[in-house]
Amino acid sequence: MSGSYWRNVHAEGLAVPSDRPLHELTAELTRMLGDPDPALRDGTAYPALMTWIERGVYDDLLAGLGDGMAAGLLVGIGERDTDSVFRRSFSALVLGECIARDNRRPLLPGGKILEWGDRLTTWLLRERDLRGFVPGKGWAHAVSHAADTMAILAHSPHLATPELTVLLDVIADRLLLPVDRLFSSGEADRLAFATVAILRRNVVPLRVLEPWIARIAAAAGTRSTYDDRDPYLAGGNAEAFLRALYLQLSLGARPPQVRSDLLLVVVDALKGTNHAYLVTTGE
Repeated sequence: MSGSYWRNVHAEGLAVPSDRPLHELTAELTRMLGDPDPALRDGTAYPALMTWIERGVYDDLLAGLGDGMAAGLLVGIGERDTDSVFRRSFSALVLGECIARDNRRPLLPGGKILEWGDRLTTWLLRERDLRGFVPGKGWAHAVSHAADTMAILAHSPHLATPELTVLLDVIADRLLLPVDRLFSSGEADRLAFATVAILRRNVVPLRVLEPWIARIAAAAGTRSTYDDRDPYLAGGNAEAFLRALYLQLSLGARPPQVRSDLLLVVVDALKGTNHAYLVTTGE
């Protein structure tokens, strides 16, 4: 359909059109999630699907819609700097809306939510297109959108301590993966926000978190010396995350119960990875 059709839908407050079947509208919006035009993808398709999910339009179809979004996570997987990233990244956002709907009004069996979580985290670790803002095409932001959906997933009552611990491990794994470009569009902050969402469940103990922070800190203190690439590629993402997590724990709303003890652990980690910048002038 033409862009004018969807502009009219938006002008009518995103009421579901009655002139076409819902499955046809959904298929078209799903295709538009991968469109390189941000007006169609970010300005039309995503808001429409998000609104219809929130209004309960898909309540009886939520499992199928979420499965379709989970399938979208693998479209073009492994590609870098191609337009396929938009379909993967925005599928993650819509999948998050499906999970959020179930969080507010239980509609799905726990196994389905856990399946989506597994597919989301698998995609995050396989994603190779780390661009944030793409000139002329808008936000790709795959890592940030994955983090946003993980934050929503963390609120699901279907996840307990083991599953939440896995989410933390996936965040660490993503931070430690070799990269050709460092996160530069707020990804570290979004991952830290997702981390605090996990911690607010207050079921992951400090004895689990201490070695988790130590693992990230060990990577943050690493500088590559074996080739002619930027040496900060080896540990820059981990370092940025520790700083972002410190900010969340220090200033974020609704701190987790473990906040005070974990903040000390994070501060010690930052002292270790930033020693050169913390010495007295002249030493």
